Amino acid sequence: MSKTRTFIAVAIDDEARRHAQRAIDSLRSASDKPASCDVKWVLPENLHWTLQFLGDVDDTELFDICRHVAEVATEHEPFALVAHGVGAFPSADRPRTLWLGAGEGGLELTQLQADVETSLNSLGFRGERRPFVPHLTLGRVGRGVRGGGQLSQQLTELANFEGGITSVDEITVFASDLRREGPSYSVIARAPLGGLG
Repeated sequence: MSKTRTFIAVAIDDEARRHAQRAIDSLRSASDKPASCDVKWVLPENLHWTLQFLGDVDDTELFDICRHVAEVATEHEPFALVAHGVGAFPSADRPRTLWLGAGEGGLELTQLQADVETSLNSLGFRGERRPFVPHLTLGRVGRGVRGGGQLSQQLTELANFEGGITSVDEITVFASDLRREGPSYSVIARAPLGGLG
């Protein structure tokens, strides 16, 4: 039986993508300095707000997944999402995942995520145990690398970074194809918010 690596997300627009790239460039300049760290950067075209990662899904389940996501989407009105503040999980001193956070619109995105997770739970997909924190992943720090130094300092300096606005008017179901040069994403379905479209 064929399977598709699948995740649910909100795509970003070109303005937010340009801002995110500026944040990546700033962090890259710090991480490229000697005695700093190795970071795998997310390609600009792959930036997105993840709502739920489903993993390898039987292709026979994709129709029901898309139907559930579409039903959730109709219950939410479009909203503006402001990208704000650069940070790291678990912390700036021990960075593993580098991200651009959410300001205004973050509560709406969090509610959207919770409703998607609840709906897909009825199909047997379990959400993460950790609380949802809306973010755009910018890069992942290599294993065995110590935190601190230039990168941590740059994260502190970018804590109030203004990352532009995305008009959230749909949820996207994505397929992820893992390749040697990095993942490639393709759209399986789009679900307009508020029944638009």
